[in-house]
Amino acid sequence: MSKLNDDFIYQIVAIVAEIPYGKVATYGQIAKLAGNDRNSRLVGKVLGFAEAFGEIPSHRVVNSSGRLAPCFYQQESLLLSEGVTFKNNGCVNLKKHQWRLGEK
Repeated sequence: MSKLNDDFIYQIVAIVAEIPYGKVATYGQIAKLAGNDRNSRLVGKVLGFAEAFGEIPSHRVVNSSGRLAPCFYQQESLLLSEGVTFKNNGCVNLKKHQWRLGEK
């Protein structure tokens, strides 16, 4: 699956809604959980329109290095308010805060 369809969008939104407070997931992690680990860019595309899907914690999604989304200016403050820590390079400390499926 390399095209965006309603099923893939629904899976992405449902997975992101499950990311616990104080944790983050990567675009690739979400793509893999949605059944297609080769479409992390589509995950980013869907989350670019997150407000259309209601209140989902899209601020809890970062890239594989822990880097924040460009032009999502509130993302850092939202993560900080949840206790998420950052490394000196400005990336989320994934070793400490990356969500593992089943973790609450």
